[in-house]
Amino acid sequence: MPERDAGGAADDARSDAITVLVVEDEEALASLYDAWLSDDYDVRIAHTGRDALDLLDETVDVVLLDRRLPGLSGREVLTAIREQYDDCQVAMVTAVEPGLDILEMGFDDYVTKPASRDDIRSVVASLADRKQYDAYVQRYFRLLSKRAALEREVGDLAEHPEYDELRADIEAVEANLDGLVDEFGPTDFDAQFYSFSSPNGVADD
Repeated sequence: MPERDAGGAADDARSDAITVLVVEDEEALASLYDAWLSDDYDVRIAHTGRDALDLLDETVDVVLLDRRLPGLSGREVLTAIREQYDDCQVAMVTAVEPGLDILEMGFDDYVTKPASRDDIRSVVASLADRKQYDAYVQRYFRLLSKRAALEREVGDLAEHPEYDELRADIEAVEANLDGLVDEFGPTDFDAQFYSFSSPNGVADD
């Protein structure tokens, strides 16, 4: 990653770059994400929830957030992000497979480890694109992300009233968006939602 001396060329080149905050307690994995992203994004690294909040400010566009962290949990960090910078885009990148508990979480996307280079780069590009939309459309994408995560990982949701409530929320937002949803073609949605591969077995971190 080029040095960013004051007034230098690297600083000029990155002045308008998307800033990505990687919150991952495994240092080797955080460094790997940095290597995958740093050619195109301004990357910050935090290994604890507390460090993440110290690095968080209005210039952070996208956060890749592990759920299990020392000290503050990923869920607590997510709550703090939503309270301070609601337009910041957050992807949970975690080995914790999603359950119905995610319905109460305000993330923008959910990636189950192990995540490939393409997974990480795709979710960052997708979330960076979503920042162009207003808050109501971003809420719509959040709801769709929850539905996609549950349908990928949970399986049969027919007996869960919470899932029915999620679907009703999506339908209500679509109704309020009037014709805007119809303007999103299949390519637009393909660009926003990816089928991330999930590990076999029970997640342990």
